[in-house]
Amino acid sequence: MCRAVLESGEDQSAAEGINDGIVFLMAVPYLLVAIIGFVIYKTYSKSQKPTNTEETL
Repeated sequence: MCRAVLESGEDQSAAEGINDGIVFLMAVPYLLVAIIGFVIYKTYSKSQKPTNTEETL
């Protein structure tokens, strides 16, 4: 879309839709990195837990 059309003020719903799309496209990479980092953290934190079975005997 042309910038002049978005700034004209006649169709504000189109401008709001474009802004929402830009925010969505900007947020998705950060969400993906956060999810992948959380999964990696959970995977490594489970494997690092010590086993206390021998200490209780």
